Amino acid sequence: MEHPSPDETRKTAAEAWIWGYPLLENYRTLYPQAVDPDDPRSVGGFGRFRHYSQPFSPANTDIVTPNNDTPYSWGWLDLRAEPWVVSVPAVNRYYVLPFHDLDTSYVGYIGARTTGQEAGHHLIAGPGFEGEVPEEMAGVLRADSFLVGILGRTYLAGAEDVEELRAIQDRYQLRPLSEFLGEPAPPTPAEPVWPAWHEDALDTVEFFTLLDFLLGFFPVLDSERDLRERLAALGVDGRGEFEPSALRPDVKEAVEQGISEGRATLEAAKRNAADSTGWFGTRAELGSDYLTRAIGADKGLYGLPAAEAWYAGWTQDDQGNRPPDASQREYVLHFPAGRLPPSRFFWSATMYRLPERLLVDNPIDRYSIGDRTPGIVYDEDGGLTVHVRKDAPQDPKEAANWLPAPDGPFSIVIRVYGPDPAVLDHTWTMPQLTVHD
Repeated sequence: MEHPSPDETRKTAAEAWIWGYPLLENYRTLYPQAVDPDDPRSVGGFGRFRHYSQPFSPANTDIVTPNNDTPYSWGWLDLRAEPWVVSVPAVNRYYVLPFHDLDTSYVGYIGARTTGQEAGHHLIAGPGFEGEVPEEMAGVLRADSFLVGILGRTYLAGAEDVEELRAIQDRYQLRPLSEFLGEPAPPTPAEPVWPAWHEDALDTVEFFTLLDFLLGFFPVLDSERDLRERLAALGVDGRGEFEPSALRPDVKEAVEQGISEGRATLEAAKRNAADSTGWFGTRAELGSDYLTRAIGADKGLYGLPAAEAWYAGWTQDDQGNRPPDASQREYVLHFPAGRLPPSRFFWSATMYRLPERLLVDNPIDRYSIGDRTPGIVYDEDGGLTVHVRKDAPQDPKEAANWLPAPDGPFSIVIRVYGPDPAVLDHTWTMPQLTVHD
């Protein structure tokens, strides 16, 4: 077979780096959670949930820009042997269990917005499954990869709500289909030789070694056949045998150039990404816009699609200071009457210190503010004025609406759960983060 030229190799490597970036970012999480039992982030392997029932605090550092409204339920499924059944109880609050393929495209969702709040069983099936679907199933989600991740969210009303939240999470259940049916389990597939995750993998030729391994769990889709064939011509074909040292020097150099080009393309695109619209979704929703999918994986891995939860933020103030810095200034966010974030469920704005993108320690343990924050005081006309500063305001009304900031640079992320169409079509717009004199 004729090998591609260095120029063709460079172009393929650049395109494949952007296409494959979400797969490696996903593996960065999958490996410690599902493969390495000694990692403190381990969920205990495939086929089980690890729930977080407590509100996040600055002590939680394993997730950047953590969501402090809806504690997480992590899980991973291996669908090679058979489908799995996800059972949920009746849930009297907002929740969502989203299932994502290896490339972070969503397979589908179980939750308040999509399937309702009733109890039910749902089948998660892997590629090529043609078996009979039990009549007890409320729905079927069909994955395009054999490894599927879950990052569930369930609304928490505050520390006093933890026990009720935990009772709901404990009733989220994962079972192989054979166990659900009371039948013998099918043969167990061979255990893969999982390559350890290395932080430098994203920017070296080792990127394609990991990608080659992961493609073994990801059958070729018709929409991606051309790229997969060009990758196979370089030896990245899903057999897990790609060896960078076997490449000719000029080919290896072309691959390295392609990686640099792919990285530069992503960095440039990120600078113009204002909000999360279009970053996350099902494969049908994302289509072939692999660059936008890579932006989502970079800026908010496992973020929810805009119809479920809309994300945006304040990364500069009204005077152009970027990022805003509470060691030098005090700020105000003013939502005029009738212009609060319109949502079906709720909204919140969460403070993060930079560059870590972690929650901010403060004396009132308030890490976000929103329509369900106890004790907030609305303006006389129904608007809301949020005071963003490092020290507590002296005025009681301002203190009630205080969003504590770090003594330094920060960003604020807003999340609107069940956003109104006005949010999605930008009829509703965010107020500026205004420097307060």
